[in-house]
Amino acid sequence: MLASDLAVFNVDQTQVELRVTPSRHGPITGDDITQLLNQPEFAMLRPLEQNIAKATAEVNSHCSVDSGKHELFFIIAERLDGKVIIEISEDKMSASMSLVSAYGGQDPTLPTILNALKFHKVKMGLSKPNILSLLQQLDTLPPGEQCRSLIAHGKQPQNGTNASLARQVPLARERLLQPQEREDGSVDMRDLGAMIMVKPNDVLMIKTPATDGVAGYNVNGDVLPQIPGKDMIMQPGNGTQLAVNDPNLLIATVSGQPVETRLGMQVDDVLQIKDVDVNFGHVNFEGSVLISGDVHEGMQVKSSGDITVMGFVDSATLDAKGDIIVSKGIIGRQIKEHQLSTTINAQGQICAQFVQYSSLNADNDILVTKQLLHSHACSNGVITVSDPSGRRGDLVGGKASASKGIHAVAIGATAGTKTALFCAMDQAQIRAEVKTTHDKIKQLVIAGLDIEARLRKLPPKSEWQTDAGMIEQVKMMLDEKKQLASNRAQLEAQFKQLQQDADGYYNKHFIQAKKHIFTNVKINIGPSKNTTQREHGPCLVMNKQNEISFDYGNR
Repeated sequence: MLASDLAVFNVDQTQVELRVTPSRHGPITGDDITQLLNQPEFAMLRPLEQNIAKATAEVNSHCSVDSGKHELFFIIAERLDGKVIIEISEDKMSASMSLVSAYGGQDPTLPTILNALKFHKVKMGLSKPNILSLLQQLDTLPPGEQCRSLIAHGKQPQNGTNASLARQVPLARERLLQPQEREDGSVDMRDLGAMIMVKPNDVLMIKTPATDGVAGYNVNGDVLPQIPGKDMIMQPGNGTQLAVNDPNLLIATVSGQPVETRLGMQVDDVLQIKDVDVNFGHVNFEGSVLISGDVHEGMQVKSSGDITVMGFVDSATLDAKGDIIVSKGIIGRQIKEHQLSTTINAQGQICAQFVQYSSLNADNDILVTKQLLHSHACSNGVITVSDPSGRRGDLVGGKASASKGIHAVAIGATAGTKTALFCAMDQAQIRAEVKTTHDKIKQLVIAGLDIEARLRKLPPKSEWQTDAGMIEQVKMMLDEKKQLASNRAQLEAQFKQLQQDADGYYNKHFIQAKKHIFTNVKINIGPSKNTTQREHGPCLVMNKQNEISFDYGNR
């Protein structure tokens, strides 16, 4: 055991020195030196393990030789102040702090912490309770131990919401799904209620304006700009106007039938006809057309608004800039292999109870509540063949093509009737838009760098600050730089949205069968193809990694 006086503080009391004569004090062990450091005056100091091991080895190697008569000197412990360690996440959205307890020195204090935060430029989103909690924990920590906590959080920007338009009145097509209830509680499936009509000053549509959003910040105080919501124009159509005291309200100025347009609504005069046949002639009307009876073979009906037929359409042509609603059915026959006798074209939706041997083309959705048989249906929206309860709705034969999905209760038939489905065929177009937008962003980046280079080449401000022409030129460059930055931010937001749309395209656009998909149904989703060889139960049919996949568990 070594004498206690062999270990002493150095002059400034920051280190412990060990002075031993190997021939007199050796051999020694590491425990011997540790015992010296267990003395009260050294107990809180930091042992220097490498130096202790070196001292032990060196003393023991000299204790039995002549050189061992000379005193050796080692530093075996030191006094250290506590530490403040600041760690900032890679995205600068959070900062952590570790407090290390001192080895016989000064523990970190609040001023020390504030100086460390200032050095690391952490100034936003600080949590005073977390910092004080760390200081309290420090009081009970053994020397050299540390406590750690998140002490600052940034704030993500809140992007603005896009403007939206909310229609306040029902449309003619919605009558098809709302049979009227009798006094005894039963439902009359043939009574679809009165015509949808509005009168002057009725509110047709309400606009919710876009919001700017709120900027965020990181822990260094850098502003994270938000993306403002996109505005949307609410465009008054014929028979409507914006309310005088509230430009976010669209009201009717005349009586008539409400028709939804791409950017608002219009109110149409309604031409009411009993039957369209050879005695009445073809119809071409600026407004909406209500036919209380049928449209007969060979007849044509054109409208700048909606066309509503309370009876049947049989081997005729209907063309509307709004919706086409047929309360009973659309009937045709096959003239040639790819030619059918009935053609229905709508810039809005097409709605009917059943359709057979007819050509349907809609810029919006197609809704058939009972059967879609041996027809050619094409929609830029969704094709739905189902009643409101989801119990009945057969899509059999022909071809159905829909940009955003095909939903039916049953697809195909037990007899294996050839049925072709085309869905979600536009991903390549979205990918092309992603690339085009990315190229535009690159062009803006290059233009921005070019302006930066021109600004850096300017002579010192003192040389031109009195030159009006030069001041104007600099101002123009700065304005251009600002505009480029704004355009770039908008394009980057658009790029991000397009990228998300492209990546999640097949998750949103798919084919759904609520009960059955029978054999010989040719399925095309994007570039992927499959022809069913057996009957499938309720399922979603999706494109997964360019393969047709049947999902039976997520219906």
